[in-house]
Amino acid sequence: MQSYEYKVVPAPVKGEKERGLKTGAERFAHALESAMNEMAAGGWEYCRAETLPAEERSGLTSKTTVYHNLLVFRRPVGGRAAPLTLGNGTGSAQAAPAGDTPAERRERILSAFAPEGRAPRLGPAEEDEA
Repeated sequence: MQSYEYKVVPAPVKGEKERGLKTGAERFAHALESAMNEMAAGGWEYCRAETLPAEERSGLTSKTTVYHNLLVFRRPVGGRAAPLTLGNGTGSAQAAPAGDTPAERRERILSAFAPEGRAPRLGPAEEDEA
């Protein structure tokens, strides 16, 4: 069974101006198309649009319910580029093995191992004597 990861982003709330687009509907469609193409370039597949309620503060003591329009995207977990991992202490980056499980990737990403590099020289601060 295929596993997916999901990403939810807010839908555009107003149209974008573009040459040749005269009506509000055309401008809004262009803004929505741009957002969807941007996500598709990152490997995300459009699933659906949702309108969900959220409770927000209104003033000091009261709360109101507002509705947010959201776009839901998904992509296969194994279908993206493998994260970079550090080599054997040399500091060179190598692609992760293709058979990595999500748990192995998470463990490697959260590792405390960091390559050695140039660090700034620490010493006493120099004061200007004028």
